[in-house]
Amino acid sequence: MVFSSLIFLYAFLPAVLLVYFLAPGRVKNTVLLLSSLVFYAWSELRYLPLILCTIATGYGAGLAIGRFRRHGKVILVLEAVLCLGSLGLFKYANLLLEALGGVFRLELPLWRLALPLGISFYTFQILSYAVDVYRDTVEPQKNPIDFGVYVVFFPQLIAGPIVRYQELAPQLKSRRSTLDGAYEGAVRFLTGLGKKVLLANPLGAICSAYGESTAPTVLFSWLSALAFTLQIYFDFSGYSDMAVGLGRIFGFQLPENFRHPYMSSSVTAFWRRWHITLGAWFRDYVYIPMGGNRVSKARWIRNILVVWCLTGLWHGAGWNFLLWGLFFALLLLGEKLWYGSFLERHRVFAHGYVLLALVLSFVMFQGPTVEQALSNLKAMFFLGELPLWNRESLYYLRGSLVLLLLGIMGATPLPSRVYRRLEPVLSWVQPVGLVLLLLVCTAYLVDGSFNPFLYFRF
Repeated sequence: MVFSSLIFLYAFLPAVLLVYFLAPGRVKNTVLLLSSLVFYAWSELRYLPLILCTIATGYGAGLAIGRFRRHGKVILVLEAVLCLGSLGLFKYANLLLEALGGVFRLELPLWRLALPLGISFYTFQILSYAVDVYRDTVEPQKNPIDFGVYVVFFPQLIAGPIVRYQELAPQLKSRRSTLDGAYEGAVRFLTGLGKKVLLANPLGAICSAYGESTAPTVLFSWLSALAFTLQIYFDFSGYSDMAVGLGRIFGFQLPENFRHPYMSSSVTAFWRRWHITLGAWFRDYVYIPMGGNRVSKARWIRNILVVWCLTGLWHGAGWNFLLWGLFFALLLLGEKLWYGSFLERHRVFAHGYVLLALVLSFVMFQGPTVEQALSNLKAMFFLGELPLWNRESLYYLRGSLVLLLLGIMGATPLPSRVYRRLEPVLSWVQPVGLVLLLLVCTAYLVDGSFNPFLYFRF
Protein backbone atom coordinates (compact mmCIF):
# COMPACT_ATOMS: atom_id res chain seq x y z
CA MET A 1 0.00 0.00 0.00
CA VAL A 2 1.33 3.42 -0.95
CA PHE A 3 -0.07 6.85 -0.19
CA SER A 4 -0.84 7.50 -3.85
CA SER A 5 -3.34 4.64 -4.08
CA LEU A 6 -7.10 4.69 -3.96
CA ILE A 7 -7.27 2.06 -1.22
CA PHE A 8 -5.14 4.26 1.02
CA LEU A 9 -6.87 7.55 0.20
CA TYR A 10 -10.47 6.37 0.42
CA ALA A 11 -10.42 3.37 2.77
CA PHE A 12 -7.40 2.96 5.02
CA LEU A 13 -6.71 6.61 5.90
CA PRO A 14 -10.34 7.63 6.61
CA ALA A 15 -10.83 4.53 8.78
CA VAL A 16 -7.64 5.19 10.79
CA LEU A 17 -8.51 8.87 11.26
CA LEU A 18 -12.00 8.01 12.46
CA VAL A 19 -10.79 5.46 15.00
CA TYR A 20 -7.85 7.61 16.12
CA PHE A 21 -9.84 10.76 16.85
CA LEU A 22 -12.64 8.82 18.58
CA ALA A 23 -10.17 6.93 20.77
CA PRO A 24 -9.33 8.32 24.22
CA GLY A 25 -5.87 9.81 24.65
CA ARG A 26 -4.38 6.84 26.50
CA VAL A 27 -5.05 4.42 23.62
CA LYS A 28 -4.21 6.67 20.65
CA ASN A 29 -0.69 5.22 20.39
CA THR A 30 -2.17 1.72 20.41
CA VAL A 31 -4.40 2.73 17.49
CA LEU A 32 -1.36 4.07 15.63
CA LEU A 33 0.68 0.93 16.28
CA LEU A 34 -2.07 -1.45 15.14
CA SER A 35 -2.93 0.63 12.08
CA SER A 36 0.78 0.85 11.16
CA LEU A 37 1.12 -2.93 11.37
CA VAL A 38 -1.98 -3.35 9.19
CA PHE A 39 -0.49 -0.84 6.73
CA TYR A 40 2.73 -2.87 6.59
CA ALA A 41 1.01 -6.26 6.46
CA TRP A 42 -1.16 -5.14 3.54
CA SER A 43 1.87 -5.38 1.26
CA GLU A 44 4.24 -7.54 3.31
CA LEU A 45 2.22 -9.99 5.41
CA ARG A 46 4.98 -12.60 5.20
CA TYR A 47 7.46 -10.15 6.76
CA LEU A 48 5.18 -9.09 9.61
CA PRO A 49 6.91 -11.54 12.02
CA LEU A 50 10.27 -10.07 10.98
CA ILE A 51 9.31 -6.50 11.80
CA LEU A 52 7.68 -7.60 15.08
CA CYS A 53 10.90 -9.40 16.06
CA THR A 54 12.89 -6.30 15.06
CA ILE A 55 10.71 -4.13 17.30
CA ALA A 56 11.04 -6.62 20.17
CA THR A 57 14.84 -6.89 19.94
CA GLY A 58 15.25 -3.11 19.64
CA TYR A 59 13.00 -2.55 22.64
CA GLY A 60 14.80 -5.20 24.68
CA ALA A 61 18.23 -3.91 23.69
CA GLY A 62 17.35 -0.40 24.87
CA LEU A 63 16.16 -1.67 28.24
CA ALA A 64 19.18 -3.95 28.63
CA ILE A 65 21.68 -1.19 27.79
CA GLY A 66 19.98 1.11 30.32
CA ARG A 67 19.88 -1.59 33.00
CA PHE A 68 23.35 -3.10 32.55
CA ARG A 69 25.57 -0.12 31.79
CA ARG A 70 28.80 -2.05 32.36
CA HIS A 71 27.88 -4.41 29.53
CA GLY A 72 26.26 -1.74 27.37
CA LYS A 73 28.83 -1.94 24.58
CA VAL A 74 28.40 -5.71 24.25
CA ILE A 75 24.62 -5.36 24.10
CA LEU A 76 24.90 -2.55 21.56
CA VAL A 77 27.20 -4.64 19.37
CA LEU A 78 24.81 -7.60 19.54
CA GLU A 79 21.86 -5.37 18.57
CA ALA A 80 23.87 -3.86 15.70
CA VAL A 81 24.78 -7.34 14.47
CA LEU A 82 21.11 -8.38 14.53
CA CYS A 83 19.92 -5.24 12.73
CA LEU A 84 22.71 -5.04 10.17
CA GLY A 85 22.72 -8.82 9.75
CA SER A 86 19.05 -8.78 8.81
CA LEU A 87 19.60 -5.82 6.48
CA GLY A 88 22.63 -7.50 4.91
CA LEU A 89 20.87 -10.84 4.47
CA PHE A 90 17.86 -9.41 2.67
CA LYS A 91 19.48 -6.52 0.82
CA TYR A 92 23.12 -7.39 0.14
CA ALA A 93 23.32 -11.18 0.04
CA ASN A 94 23.02 -11.31 -3.75
CA LEU A 95 25.63 -8.59 -4.23
CA LEU A 96 28.05 -10.56 -2.05
CA LEU A 97 27.27 -13.83 -3.84
CA GLU A 98 27.82 -12.18 -7.22
CA ALA A 99 31.14 -10.77 -6.04
CA LEU A 100 32.28 -14.13 -4.66
CA GLY A 101 31.12 -15.87 -7.81
CA GLY A 102 33.10 -13.43 -9.93
CA VAL A 103 36.26 -13.87 -7.86
CA PHE A 104 36.13 -17.68 -7.76
CA ARG A 105 34.39 -18.12 -11.13
CA LEU A 106 31.47 -19.97 -9.60
CA GLU A 107 27.74 -19.96 -10.30
CA LEU A 108 26.38 -19.38 -6.82
CA PRO A 109 22.62 -19.60 -6.19
CA LEU A 110 21.08 -16.17 -5.55
CA TRP A 111 18.80 -15.14 -2.69
CA ARG A 112 15.25 -15.22 -4.02
CA LEU A 113 13.30 -13.44 -1.29
CA ALA A 114 12.09 -9.90 -1.90
CA LEU A 115 13.47 -7.02 0.16
CA PRO A 116 11.18 -6.18 3.10
CA LEU A 117 9.55 -2.77 2.78
CA GLY A 118 11.34 0.08 4.50
CA ILE A 119 14.00 -2.14 6.05
CA SER A 120 16.76 0.43 5.47
CA PHE A 121 14.72 3.14 7.17
CA TYR A 122 13.51 1.31 10.26
CA THR A 123 16.90 -0.40 10.73
CA PHE A 124 18.60 2.98 10.91
CA GLN A 125 15.99 4.30 13.35
CA ILE A 126 16.48 1.37 15.71
CA LEU A 127 20.27 1.59 15.46
CA SER A 128 20.27 5.30 16.25
CA TYR A 129 18.01 4.63 19.25
CA ALA A 130 20.32 1.93 20.62
CA VAL A 131 23.40 4.12 20.12
CA ASP A 132 21.74 7.10 21.80
CA VAL A 133 20.72 4.97 24.79
CA TYR A 134 24.31 3.71 25.03
CA ARG A 135 25.60 7.30 24.85
CA ASP A 136 23.12 8.17 27.59
CA THR A 137 21.59 10.98 25.52
CA VAL A 138 18.10 9.43 25.75
CA GLU A 139 16.31 7.34 28.33
CA PRO A 140 15.28 3.80 27.32
CA GLN A 141 11.62 3.59 26.32
CA LYS A 142 9.81 1.41 28.84
CA ASN A 143 6.46 1.36 27.02
CA PRO A 144 6.54 -1.24 24.22
CA ILE A 145 3.54 0.39 22.50
CA ASP A 146 5.29 3.75 22.28
CA PHE A 147 8.50 2.12 21.05
CA GLY A 148 6.55 0.21 18.41
CA VAL A 149 5.01 3.46 17.15
CA TYR A 150 8.49 4.99 16.92
CA VAL A 151 9.66 2.14 14.70
CA VAL A 152 6.62 1.53 12.46
CA PHE A 153 4.64 4.81 12.44
CA PHE A 154 3.07 4.34 9.01
CA PRO A 155 3.47 7.90 7.63
CA GLN A 156 7.27 7.48 7.61
CA LEU A 157 7.66 3.70 7.77
CA ILE A 158 8.60 2.81 4.21
CA ALA A 159 10.44 5.91 2.99
CA GLY A 160 11.27 8.15 5.91
CA PRO A 161 12.15 10.73 6.89
CA ILE A 162 14.53 8.94 9.25
CA VAL A 163 13.44 10.12 12.70
CA ARG A 164 15.66 10.17 15.79
CA TYR A 165 14.11 8.82 18.96
CA GLN A 166 14.90 12.02 20.84
CA GLU A 167 12.82 13.96 18.30
CA LEU A 168 9.77 11.73 18.66
CA ALA A 169 9.94 10.70 22.34
CA PRO A 170 8.24 13.82 23.79
CA GLN A 171 5.54 13.61 21.12
CA LEU A 172 4.87 9.95 21.87
CA LYS A 173 4.22 10.93 25.45
CA SER A 174 2.13 14.05 24.86
CA ARG A 175 0.89 15.90 21.77
CA ARG A 176 -2.08 17.96 20.68
CA SER A 177 -4.17 17.32 17.60
CA THR A 178 -5.85 20.58 16.62
CA LEU A 179 -8.14 21.54 13.78
CA ASP A 180 -5.61 24.06 12.49
CA GLY A 181 -2.85 21.47 12.68
CA ALA A 182 -4.95 18.89 10.86
CA TYR A 183 -5.74 21.43 8.13
CA GLU A 184 -2.05 22.33 7.73
CA GLY A 185 -1.24 18.62 7.55
CA ALA A 186 -3.92 18.06 4.91
CA VAL A 187 -2.51 20.92 2.81
CA ARG A 188 0.98 19.44 3.05
CA PHE A 189 -0.27 15.93 2.28
CA LEU A 190 -2.22 17.00 -0.79
CA THR A 191 0.71 19.07 -2.03
CA GLY A 192 2.89 15.96 -1.85
CA LEU A 193 0.20 13.88 -3.51
CA GLY A 194 0.05 16.37 -6.38
CA LYS A 195 3.84 16.23 -6.78
CA LYS A 196 3.71 12.45 -6.95
CA VAL A 197 0.68 11.90 -9.17
CA LEU A 198 0.72 14.94 -11.46
CA LEU A 199 4.48 15.39 -11.90
CA ALA A 200 6.53 12.34 -10.85
CA ASN A 201 4.31 9.74 -12.51
CA PRO A 202 4.15 11.45 -15.97
CA LEU A 203 7.89 12.13 -15.83
CA GLY A 204 8.44 8.47 -15.01
CA ALA A 205 6.40 7.51 -18.06
CA ILE A 206 8.94 9.34 -20.25
CA CYS A 207 11.77 7.33 -18.70
CA SER A 208 9.80 4.13 -19.19
CA ALA A 209 9.23 4.99 -22.85
CA TYR A 210 12.96 5.54 -23.32
CA GLY A 211 13.73 2.19 -21.72
CA GLU A 212 11.30 0.45 -24.08
CA SER A 213 12.38 2.34 -27.20
CA THR A 214 13.81 0.29 -30.03
CA ALA A 215 15.36 3.37 -31.65
CA PRO A 216 17.02 5.48 -28.93
CA THR A 217 18.74 8.74 -29.85
CA VAL A 218 21.04 11.24 -28.17
CA LEU A 219 18.10 13.61 -27.71
CA PHE A 220 15.94 10.90 -26.16
CA SER A 221 18.82 9.95 -23.83
CA TRP A 222 19.08 13.50 -22.50
CA LEU A 223 15.30 13.81 -22.29
CA SER A 224 15.09 10.63 -20.21
CA ALA A 225 17.97 11.74 -17.97
CA LEU A 226 16.36 15.11 -17.30
CA ALA A 227 12.95 13.51 -16.74
CA PHE A 228 14.39 11.04 -14.23
CA THR A 229 16.26 13.80 -12.37
CA LEU A 230 12.96 15.61 -11.92
CA GLN A 231 10.97 12.42 -11.30
CA ILE A 232 13.12 11.22 -8.42
CA TYR A 233 12.89 14.64 -6.76
CA PHE A 234 9.11 14.93 -7.02
CA ASP A 235 8.65 11.27 -6.18
CA PHE A 236 10.73 11.34 -3.01
CA SER A 237 10.04 14.92 -1.86
CA GLY A 238 6.36 14.36 -2.59
CA TYR A 239 6.37 11.27 -0.39
CA SER A 240 8.20 13.23 2.33
CA ASP A 241 5.59 16.00 2.09
CA MET A 242 2.84 13.42 2.50
CA ALA A 243 4.64 11.87 5.48
CA VAL A 244 5.13 15.23 7.21
CA GLY A 245 1.52 16.17 6.45
CA LEU A 246 0.10 12.94 7.84
CA GLY A 247 2.26 13.28 10.93
CA ARG A 248 0.90 16.80 11.44
CA ILE A 249 -2.67 15.53 11.21
CA PHE A 250 -1.94 13.07 14.04
CA GLY A 251 -0.24 15.80 16.08
CA PHE A 252 3.41 14.92 15.28
CA GLN A 253 6.13 17.20 13.97
CA LEU A 254 8.31 15.12 11.63
CA PRO A 255 11.62 16.55 10.38
CA GLU A 256 11.95 18.11 6.94
CA ASN A 257 13.80 16.05 4.36
CA PHE A 258 14.20 18.46 1.40
CA ARG A 259 14.97 22.17 0.98
CA HIS A 260 14.99 22.90 -2.77
CA PRO A 261 18.16 20.85 -3.40
CA TYR A 262 18.34 21.68 -7.11
CA MET A 263 19.01 25.32 -6.23
CA SER A 264 22.38 24.38 -4.72
CA SER A 265 25.59 25.94 -6.02
CA SER A 266 27.82 23.09 -4.81
CA VAL A 267 27.47 19.35 -4.28
CA THR A 268 28.25 19.95 -0.61
CA ALA A 269 25.23 22.26 -0.35
CA PHE A 270 23.10 19.80 -2.33
CA TRP A 271 23.63 17.09 0.27
CA ARG A 272 22.59 19.50 3.01
CA ARG A 273 19.28 19.95 1.18
CA TRP A 274 18.58 16.46 -0.24
CA HIS A 275 17.45 13.60 2.02
CA ILE A 276 18.52 15.68 4.98
CA THR A 277 17.76 13.05 7.62
CA LEU A 278 19.90 10.40 5.91
CA GLY A 279 22.87 12.75 5.58
CA ALA A 280 22.55 13.73 9.24
CA TRP A 281 22.39 10.05 10.25
CA PHE A 282 25.61 9.15 8.45
CA ARG A 283 27.29 12.28 9.83
CA ASP A 284 26.38 11.58 13.46
CA TYR A 285 26.68 7.78 13.54
CA VAL A 286 29.46 7.05 11.03
CA TYR A 287 31.47 10.10 9.96
CA ILE A 288 31.98 11.80 13.34
CA PRO A 289 32.68 8.54 15.26
CA MET A 290 35.39 7.78 12.68
CA GLY A 291 36.97 11.13 13.47
CA GLY A 292 35.22 13.34 10.94
CA ASN A 293 37.57 16.06 9.70
CA ARG A 294 39.50 16.26 12.99
CA VAL A 295 42.09 13.75 11.77
CA SER A 296 44.96 13.66 9.31
CA LYS A 297 44.15 14.42 5.69
CA ALA A 298 44.63 10.78 4.68
CA ARG A 299 42.22 9.53 7.36
CA TRP A 300 39.76 12.31 6.52
CA ILE A 301 39.75 11.25 2.86
CA ARG A 302 39.22 7.67 4.02
CA ASN A 303 36.27 8.80 6.17
CA ILE A 304 34.66 10.58 3.21
CA LEU A 305 35.12 7.56 0.95
CA VAL A 306 33.72 5.13 3.53
CA VAL A 307 30.66 7.29 4.25
CA TRP A 308 29.83 7.74 0.59
CA CYS A 309 30.37 4.10 -0.29
CA LEU A 310 27.91 3.28 2.49
CA THR A 311 25.54 6.01 1.29
CA GLY A 312 25.57 4.56 -2.20
CA LEU A 313 25.01 1.01 -1.00
CA TRP A 314 22.25 2.18 1.36
CA HIS A 315 20.32 3.29 -1.72
CA GLY A 316 20.63 -0.03 -3.47
CA ALA A 317 22.48 -3.33 -3.55
CA GLY A 318 24.19 -2.89 -6.90
CA TRP A 319 27.58 -1.84 -8.20
CA ASN A 320 26.00 1.15 -9.94
CA PHE A 321 24.88 2.46 -6.51
CA LEU A 322 28.41 2.02 -5.17
CA LEU A 323 29.76 4.00 -8.15
CA TRP A 324 27.05 6.60 -7.57
CA GLY A 325 28.26 7.08 -4.00
CA LEU A 326 31.91 7.22 -5.04
CA PHE A 327 31.05 9.79 -7.72
CA PHE A 328 29.69 12.11 -5.04
CA ALA A 329 32.65 11.37 -2.76
CA LEU A 330 35.07 12.52 -5.47
CA LEU A 331 33.05 15.67 -6.14
CA LEU A 332 32.90 16.51 -2.44
CA LEU A 333 36.64 15.96 -2.06
CA GLY A 334 37.28 18.10 -5.12
CA GLU A 335 35.20 20.93 -3.70
CA LYS A 336 36.86 20.79 -0.29
CA LEU A 337 40.43 20.38 -1.55
CA TRP A 338 40.62 22.28 -4.82
CA TYR A 339 37.83 24.22 -6.47
CA GLY A 340 35.33 25.05 -3.72
CA SER A 341 36.42 28.70 -3.50
CA PHE A 342 36.11 29.03 -7.29
CA LEU A 343 32.50 27.85 -7.11
CA GLU A 344 31.74 30.43 -4.41
CA ARG A 345 33.00 33.21 -6.68
CA HIS A 346 31.18 32.04 -9.81
CA ARG A 347 27.66 31.13 -8.72
CA VAL A 348 26.13 30.85 -12.20
CA PHE A 349 28.82 28.42 -13.34
CA ALA A 350 28.57 26.59 -10.00
CA HIS A 351 24.84 26.07 -10.38
CA GLY A 352 25.29 24.68 -13.88
CA TYR A 353 28.07 22.39 -12.65
CA VAL A 354 25.83 21.01 -9.89
CA LEU A 355 22.88 20.41 -12.22
CA LEU A 356 25.06 18.61 -14.77
CA ALA A 357 26.65 16.50 -12.04
CA LEU A 358 23.21 15.57 -10.70
CA VAL A 359 21.82 14.60 -14.09
CA LEU A 360 24.83 12.37 -14.76
CA SER A 361 24.71 10.88 -11.27
CA PHE A 362 21.04 9.97 -11.57
CA VAL A 363 21.75 8.21 -14.86
CA MET A 364 24.05 5.95 -12.82
CA PHE A 365 21.37 5.67 -10.13
CA GLN A 366 18.64 4.79 -12.62
CA GLY A 367 20.50 2.11 -14.53
CA PRO A 368 19.68 -1.39 -13.23
CA THR A 369 23.28 -2.41 -13.92
CA VAL A 370 26.62 -0.68 -14.39
CA GLU A 371 26.62 -1.76 -18.03
CA GLN A 372 23.22 -0.19 -18.68
CA ALA A 373 24.17 3.02 -16.87
CA LEU A 374 27.40 3.32 -18.89
CA SER A 375 25.48 2.64 -22.09
CA ASN A 376 23.04 5.46 -21.28
CA LEU A 377 25.91 7.84 -20.47
CA LYS A 378 27.67 6.97 -23.73
CA ALA A 379 24.48 7.64 -25.64
CA MET A 380 24.23 11.11 -24.10
CA PHE A 381 27.73 12.04 -25.30
CA PHE A 382 27.59 10.69 -28.87
CA LEU A 383 29.59 7.59 -27.97
CA GLY A 384 26.94 5.03 -28.78
CA GLU A 385 26.72 5.57 -32.56
CA LEU A 386 23.16 6.84 -32.16
CA PRO A 387 21.47 9.49 -34.31
CA LEU A 388 20.97 12.91 -32.77
CA TRP A 389 17.19 12.59 -32.99
CA ASN A 390 14.38 10.84 -34.82
CA ARG A 391 10.62 11.21 -35.08
CA GLU A 392 10.01 9.29 -31.84
CA SER A 393 12.32 11.46 -29.74
CA LEU A 394 10.91 14.67 -31.24
CA TYR A 395 7.40 13.40 -30.48
CA TYR A 396 8.25 12.84 -26.82
CA LEU A 397 10.07 16.18 -26.61
CA ARG A 398 7.06 18.09 -27.92
CA GLY A 399 4.66 16.11 -25.78
CA SER A 400 6.64 16.58 -22.57
CA LEU A 401 7.89 20.16 -22.96
CA VAL A 402 5.19 21.72 -20.79
CA LEU A 403 5.59 18.98 -18.18
CA LEU A 404 9.37 19.51 -18.05
CA LEU A 405 8.96 23.28 -17.68
CA LEU A 406 6.45 22.78 -14.87
CA GLY A 407 8.81 20.33 -13.22
CA ILE A 408 11.76 22.72 -13.46
CA MET A 409 9.73 25.59 -11.98
CA GLY A 410 8.29 23.29 -9.31
CA ALA A 411 11.78 22.34 -8.17
CA THR A 412 12.53 26.01 -7.35
CA PRO A 413 11.22 28.21 -4.52
CA LEU A 414 9.16 30.18 -7.08
CA PRO A 415 5.76 28.48 -6.47
CA SER A 416 5.98 28.94 -2.69
CA ARG A 417 7.07 32.57 -3.08
CA VAL A 418 4.18 33.32 -5.42
CA TYR A 419 1.77 31.63 -3.06
CA ARG A 420 3.02 33.60 -0.05
CA ARG A 421 2.48 36.86 -1.91
CA LEU A 422 -1.01 35.89 -3.01
CA GLU A 423 -1.98 34.09 0.20
CA PRO A 424 -4.16 36.91 1.59
CA VAL A 425 -6.17 36.85 -1.64
CA LEU A 426 -6.18 33.10 -2.22
CA SER A 427 -6.58 31.79 1.32
CA TRP A 428 -10.38 31.83 1.12
CA VAL A 429 -10.37 29.68 -2.03
CA GLN A 430 -7.66 27.31 -0.83
CA PRO A 431 -10.06 24.63 0.51
CA VAL A 432 -11.83 24.51 -2.85
CA GLY A 433 -8.48 24.25 -4.62
CA LEU A 434 -7.40 21.39 -2.37
CA VAL A 435 -10.62 19.47 -3.07
CA LEU A 436 -10.10 19.99 -6.80
CA LEU A 437 -6.49 18.81 -6.47
CA LEU A 438 -7.65 15.65 -4.72
CA LEU A 439 -10.26 15.02 -7.41
CA VAL A 440 -7.74 15.53 -10.23
CA CYS A 441 -5.24 13.19 -8.54
CA THR A 442 -8.02 10.64 -8.04
CA ALA A 443 -8.94 10.85 -11.71
CA TYR A 444 -5.32 10.24 -12.69
CA LEU A 445 -5.09 7.25 -10.35
CA VAL A 446 -8.35 5.78 -11.66
CA ASP A 447 -7.39 6.33 -15.28
CA GLY A 448 -3.74 5.24 -15.18
CA SER A 449 -1.85 2.20 -13.97
CA PHE A 450 1.64 3.80 -13.99
CA ASN A 451 2.19 4.64 -10.32
CA PRO A 452 5.69 3.53 -9.30
CA PHE A 453 7.43 4.68 -6.15
CA LEU A 454 11.22 4.74 -6.52
CA TYR A 455 12.04 4.43 -2.80
CA PHE A 456 9.35 1.80 -2.08
CA ARG A 457 11.85 -1.01 -1.53
CA PHE A 458 14.41 0.90 0.55
